[in-house]
Amino acid sequence: MTDLSALILKMAFLLLPLLHCTDAKMDIITSKQDVLLGEEILLLCKAGAEGEISWLKDDEEIVDEEKVTKQDETSSKLRIENATMQDVGRYDCVCEFDSGIQDRVFTQLYVYEGPSFGNTNAYHEFLEGTDGIVPCLVMGQPAVDVHWLRDGEEISSNGGKRVRRLPDNTVLIEKVKREDAGTYVCQAQIRGRPVYQQLSVSVVVNAPPSVRLREEVKKVLAGPETNVSLLCLVDGLPKPNITWNMPVTFDPSHHQFNSDRSQLTIKSVARGDYGEYICTATNKIAESTATIILHVYEAPEVFVSAEQQSVSVGERVSVSCNVSGHPQPELHWLNKQNGRTLDSGSGRVRVEDGALVIDEVVPSDGGLYSCMAVSNSGNASRDVAIYTQPGPPHYQSVSPGPTSVLFSLKSPLVSGGTPITSFVLQWRQSAAEQWKEVTVPASDNQFQALQSYRLAISTLQPYTLYTVRLAALNAVGVGQFSDTNTVRTQGTREPDHPVLSSDEMKVEGNTFSVPFKQIDDGGTPLLHFDIRYRKDKEDTEWKEKQLLPGADSVTLRDLSYGSDYELEVTAVNANGSSLPALFNFTIAEQPVSSMTKGTVFGIVMVIFLVVFLVVDATCCYRNRCGLLMSISTKLFGQKVPGLKMLEEGEGTTNGKKPPGSDTADA
Repeated sequence: MTDLSALILKMAFLLLPLLHCTDAKMDIITSKQDVLLGEEILLLCKAGAEGEISWLKDDEEIVDEEKVTKQDETSSKLRIENATMQDVGRYDCVCEFDSGIQDRVFTQLYVYEGPSFGNTNAYHEFLEGTDGIVPCLVMGQPAVDVHWLRDGEEISSNGGKRVRRLPDNTVLIEKVKREDAGTYVCQAQIRGRPVYQQLSVSVVVNAPPSVRLREEVKKVLAGPETNVSLLCLVDGLPKPNITWNMPVTFDPSHHQFNSDRSQLTIKSVARGDYGEYICTATNKIAESTATIILHVYEAPEVFVSAEQQSVSVGERVSVSCNVSGHPQPELHWLNKQNGRTLDSGSGRVRVEDGALVIDEVVPSDGGLYSCMAVSNSGNASRDVAIYTQPGPPHYQSVSPGPTSVLFSLKSPLVSGGTPITSFVLQWRQSAAEQWKEVTVPASDNQFQALQSYRLAISTLQPYTLYTVRLAALNAVGVGQFSDTNTVRTQGTREPDHPVLSSDEMKVEGNTFSVPFKQIDDGGTPLLHFDIRYRKDKEDTEWKEKQLLPGADSVTLRDLSYGSDYELEVTAVNANGSSLPALFNFTIAEQPVSSMTKGTVFGIVMVIFLVVFLVVDATCCYRNRCGLLMSISTKLFGQKVPGLKMLEEGEGTTNGKKPPGSDTADA
């Protein structure tokens, strides 16, 4: 045991220095492994224990004392002031510990230059549709790898791609499109090392201006409310500037542009705005133009020298007419009486240099004529009224009456363009006498219908031969007289029956009225008119009344609602009565109406009396006042029946007298 113990102690003594050296940890401290060419390299070796430290590069000892500096017994520093590419390699720090043990540690140093992009252009412009080359000129040592990125994705070198990287590190963009514009990144990296640089390259795509029009020809109608917009659709890169050339001077109140001047608006378009409008788009690449032709039409207008002309029969009349518009309208004259268009020529009624000409006017020429302007931009017209005397009455029949002559017109008259207002009736007994005449007003509703019209000359002598004629009268004058007729008046007799004007009959509520005329009084003044009326189809008696001889209407009041009536009107003179003029009419059912003022007043009075009686009765029985109390006192004295019982009832409580009542009785 003793020998074994001695052996162990001896071995421990021998191993103790070794264990002390093994615990020492060596390390090389450096700021970076990748050193830029020309920079200082500084390596610090720490042995962790005392010993002899040396430096080796690529297994060759560094003996340059300027580079190697001993810091202390446990550390050493290697310093290279200006790094070169030859300084690349493995550096070992070797330590011979005092214990006789040797140890080492190493590090690898890299020296690089760059990468740099030299004179690489960072901005490129390409024309749309051309091929673009974007180079990346990279310099660096020892070797540099180049990659191209766009939008974070690497650009492939695949030959089938339109945008691809070429072997010389340039980017090819075939047939440049607008979407190719943007930022491209050239990334250069020292091969195998985490040392790289990036260069952002801007690519701009240019395109020459182009102008497109929605309408090459624009057509509008001039007017204060008309606005027209001319649109010039422009494309190009950079965005082109737009200018306009106009056929008129620019007026900011008349011409307005939108923000980019691509739209020109013309307000209140006038004829002078017509012409060519040239839109020009310009950028740094080129210039492009387009032309819009604006056609401005003007609505036709018609101007006449007179809107009405009064002319005597046989005279000449001329009315000029001028038309304007764009395009220039055609001028036509229309006779609105017969709907015929008048022609130029030598006729009596013709168009001459745009004017309406009528030679030797006749009554049938009177009426409306229209000067018309006709064009593609519209039509316009203006009427001209030609007034002349009416034509002679034709197809008349003349019949005698007692002291009168009756004209019956069976056919319409030519009015001369303006309504016939009256008739002039003339008579005489011989050719040596002057014509005597009377003017009879024309009835519009009867004469204008021209079914039949009756006119009479009265106050003639009975059994006398007369020559008679008549003519129509309008605003221009008396027309031509009819042919003369000879007629002998009859003797005096009873009058003709009155003529009722059914068209002017009126029914208002249960009141009826109708005007009438007495054409012939039978040669003797009328005495009166007999009026009879009754409910139709009923066994009722006639109601009768008389009217004075000068009456011209019948009015019946307070008739029965919902009833049919028949009416007879008879003219009476000294010789007898005429046949009755008959007329049937109806009074409609009484309409449902609101209460009358009398009804409302009656209801209010009833309510007032009821309220008055209630208040007065209350006053009488409670306070011995009011109208009822006064009447009762006069009739029954101070003690009113029933009032005493009420008073006694009010003076007791449950059949008992109130306190003190005995005293009061006493």
